[in-house]
Amino acid sequence: MDMRANKEYTGSLEYAAFLARLLRNYLFGSMIAVIGVGGSLVFFTLVVTKREAALLGGIMLVSMLIMIGLELFVFFRHIRPIRQALLQPAPSSGELAAAYLQTHRFPILAVKRTMLPHFMGLIVPAVALALLFIQAGWLNLPLFYVGLAFGVALMVASMHAMIEFYLTSRAIRPIIAFIRNRHLQRFGKDLTLGGQVLVSIRTKFRLSAFLIGALPMLLFSLTAQIRLDRIHIEAAAGYWTWSLVIFVIGIAFSVFGASLLSRNIEAPIQTIQEAMGSVEGGNFDVRADDVYADEFSKLVAGFNHMVTGLKEREQRNAQLLSSYFMTLAAALDARDAYTAGHSTRVADYSLQIGRLAGWSEPQLELLYKTALLHDIGKIGVRDAVLLKEGRLTDEEFEQIKKHPVLGENILKQIEPVDAMSDLLPGVRSHHERYDGKGYPDGLIGEDIPMIGRAIAIADAFDAMTSDRPYRLGMPEERALAILSEGRGTQWDPLLTELFVRERSLNNRNPAAASS
Repeated sequence: MDMRANKEYTGSLEYAAFLARLLRNYLFGSMIAVIGVGGSLVFFTLVVTKREAALLGGIMLVSMLIMIGLELFVFFRHIRPIRQALLQPAPSSGELAAAYLQTHRFPILAVKRTMLPHFMGLIVPAVALALLFIQAGWLNLPLFYVGLAFGVALMVASMHAMIEFYLTSRAIRPIIAFIRNRHLQRFGKDLTLGGQVLVSIRTKFRLSAFLIGALPMLLFSLTAQIRLDRIHIEAAAGYWTWSLVIFVIGIAFSVFGASLLSRNIEAPIQTIQEAMGSVEGGNFDVRADDVYADEFSKLVAGFNHMVTGLKEREQRNAQLLSSYFMTLAAALDARDAYTAGHSTRVADYSLQIGRLAGWSEPQLELLYKTALLHDIGKIGVRDAVLLKEGRLTDEEFEQIKKHPVLGENILKQIEPVDAMSDLLPGVRSHHERYDGKGYPDGLIGEDIPMIGRAIAIADAFDAMTSDRPYRLGMPEERALAILSEGRGTQWDPLLTELFVRERSLNNRNPAAASS
């Protein structure tokens, strides 16, 4: 109970700290954009009487109260999933995942709140009250000033939205870490976006650079027009024409500069992403091109160093795994001096069959590993049966027939579970017959796993050609003849034909076989 109360208390503290950060950021952004920029434009650009200044201040106050009410309503709807997940003592996995995603979306939601309830909640009542006061004669301002005020307010809101986006992006980091840790502790799984891009770098940089470059010029042009409205009309018109030309040039430069900046950031990220895609596909030879002179150079160098380490570890793991297979096979063969090397020979013959059939390298690698361990189940067979010289009784043969299933069960015990999963079908099925009279499952034809069919041929060939204490191995030509006779009944017809033909050609032309 105390632990649950402690978690609830910790969640409440995180939620309270999150709200405090968001409120602090909102007040900071509002002071800069709305009060600082917007207020300065109204009170330092317009030439009004004290009475009119008071009326304008009242309009702004009323509008801001309406704006705050609307924005708070939307804000608490946006934050509800986060609040539910943090304040509950035992939130579900779905609730934590929803809170995690919503927290990531909060910077985008901050922009939407700023451009919709914030902007519209401020400008609609402000414009309505200003037009009402002008119509009543309480404000002595030209009507087109209201239109200019709308444009200025839109630009100020855009500036505020940009500030809110970046401040919120920083504010959400602690809460994201808290939600992830809580989900990991409760459910043993991490939360991640899985590569999902909620807002692209291109969009962020291009819009930010555009706003930074274009809005100050536009604000200056509009406010200068208001000031010049009281100057001689010809001078004002000339200034406006000049201002428009400069503004168009500035906008073009802002767009071009934003494009260059976003491309400069995107290029190294794309380079690393492409290299990461190759690594995910198992290619550890890939390297990201280190052609950058800024901080991305460190990132690329670190990535390349990481891939080099992964490649070395992969090679070491492959060597260890190969040694592991060979050791298991050697341990099995060591039980009987007369069958020593059987597993290795069967693996070599199986590999030959696979190559003749045109199998891919991954298939051949799997075939070789499976063939090395095909008889691993014989570890579970008693020595008195396994090492018996002469003919086995029916009961003893039934014990021998259990070794494919025993081998499968032994390999299933190896962790991790997927390490041996691909070997299981071949180990279990290497004594199945093509006509369905084999064991342990009586599979027929191509229902028998392909690897099992190949190993069955190699296993039979080695068994016939190897010496035993109670008999000598038969000549290879005789063993090949038996394989050929059993095509389509005991063994796969195509694989058997390929193997018999190749071995026969090699026997007739030893020089070609050795080369």
